[in-house]
Parts: sequence; C-alpha cells; structure tokens
Amino acid sequence: MHPALTYETVRANGMNFNVAVAGSGAHLVLCLHGFPESSFSWRYQLPLFARLGYRAWAPDLRGYGATSRPLGVAAYALENLEEDVAALIEASGAKDVVLVGHDWGALIAWYYAMFGRVPISKLIIMNVPHPKLAERGLRTMRQLAKSWYIFFFQLPWIPEWILARHDCEAIGRAFRGMAVDKSRFPDAVLRVYQDAAAQPGALTAMLNYYRALIRAFPRNRRRGTQRIAVPTLMLWGEVDTALGKELTYGTDKYVTDLTLHYLPNVSHWVQQEAPETVNGLIESWLKGVLGAKPSMPGGGS
Repeated sequence: MHPALTYETVRANGMNFNVAVAGSGAHLVLCLHGFPESSFSWRYQLPLFARLGYRAWAPDLRGYGATSRPLGVAAYALENLEEDVAALIEASGAKDVVLVGHDWGALIAWYYAMFGRVPISKLIIMNVPHPKLAERGLRTMRQLAKSWYIFFFQLPWIPEWILARHDCEAIGRAFRGMAVDKSRFPDAVLRVYQDAAAQPGALTAMLNYYRALIRAFPRNRRRGTQRIAVPTLMLWGEVDTALGKELTYGTDKYVTDLTLHYLPNVSHWVQQEAPETVNGLIESWLKGVLGAKPSMPGGGS
C-alpha cells in the first residue's frame, strides 16, 4: 500500500497548482516531479521531510494532474518553469528552501539553482545530469540512441495518439518496463499516472516540455551556466535505461559542494523504486552525516 497524500490548491505565477503537502513550519522542501509522473511520485518522501521538521510541498507541475494547463509550446519554456518555482516559494512564505528534483523536475531544479530569483539553501538532484553534461552526452551515439524519444516527441499529435491508446497503457509501461524492482509499480500505482495522463490536454502539455526544450536550445546555450554554490546531493539509480551513468562524471566541475551517491540495481525511478535507501541517504545528508565525496570517474573528485 502506498501512503495517502493530502492536497491543497496554491495560487502562484497566475496559475492554480495542485500541491501535495505534509508537515508545517518556515523551512520548505519543494519537490519537483518528472515525466510522466506527478506529485504522487514523492509519496514516500513527503512523510520523511515532515518528520524531519520541514513543510514539504510536491506540486503537480504546470500542465500535469490538477494544476492549470496553459496552452501552447512556449508556455512550457524553462524560464516559465523556473518562475513557477520562484512563485511557489514566495507563496509558501518560507524562510529557506531545499529544492528537490527528479527527471524533468531535476532539470528545472538545476536551472533554478543557477538562475532562480528567490534563493534556495540546498539542492537534491535525482537521475538527471547537469545541463552542461547532458549537452555533452547528446554528442555521443550512445546517449543519442537512449534519448530517441526526445526527438520522437517533437512530432505533432502522433506521440499523443500513441501514448493515449488503450487507456494510456504506454504510460504504465514506461514505469514498469524500466524498473528493476517491478513490484514497486503495481497496477494501482500505474493507474494513478495513467488516469492523470488521460485528462483532456494533459498529454500535449506533458510533451510540450520536450518541444519547448528543443525549440529553445539555442537560447539556453546562450544563457550558459553558472557554478552552483549551494550544498548539493545527487542520487543516481545506476540501471537507468534513458540516461547513462557516465553523464554524472565531472559534475563537481559545476557544483562547489557536491555529494554524489550511486544506487546499484535501481532504475531511473529511483525515489519510487528504492524509497528506503533514498530516504536514508537524504536524512543523513540533511543531518550532515552523509558528506563524503565518492570517486567520480572522468575528472570528478
């Protein structure tokens, strides 16, 4: 059985965000999910953060679930997603913020840590490389082959049609098919994601993240990167069929205070597939116990 979540509607950046909430207080943990997930993907972490004394928020990102669904590809540009984060932090009234991201949420978190207008105090990244290293990886045939879906998603309407077939069956396959421990994704869990994707306009909104990313690639390159100074924990499930482990090598060139921990025999869906291990690492890191910097091939410390 998965933990039940409590939801609130939070008005931010001109939209209504459906936010899973736990805990209370002035210290916020803001959790950003990936594709094709939702706030539900943080069901095991929200109680942890509450127990540690944080107020934990996990919004359905714009276009997902019960959050507002703006129209058009441009609405899903990174700058708009970053502004959502800033507006949610402001709406919370928090004194300090731990920003947590997985998959697409991790990409948003990387960019927010570099350019966000409201400061954060800590950053936790799961299974998405630093943008500079992702760009480097896409120059290799190995990673290009793994990232084929990004280019497929650029097509109009065809990806939506395929993903919507048979009650969004392909959404469920994305989780169970990639997972190492498939027992973590029973039918009841897959149904949550399939039902969310089946809502009118949801699949187009979800795919527009990828479409906006490719269209804005020259603009994002011109923006460049900035070194991230806040303490950063990076957790990486090693059996990730979409993103190679080698994309993490050299992360410490872009992050001043980095703790990187690999999880063997865990897939891309790291916080859902290995919540006990992930939660233990997060708790140790937040308490200052986990801080050793493991050897990083390819130039890392």
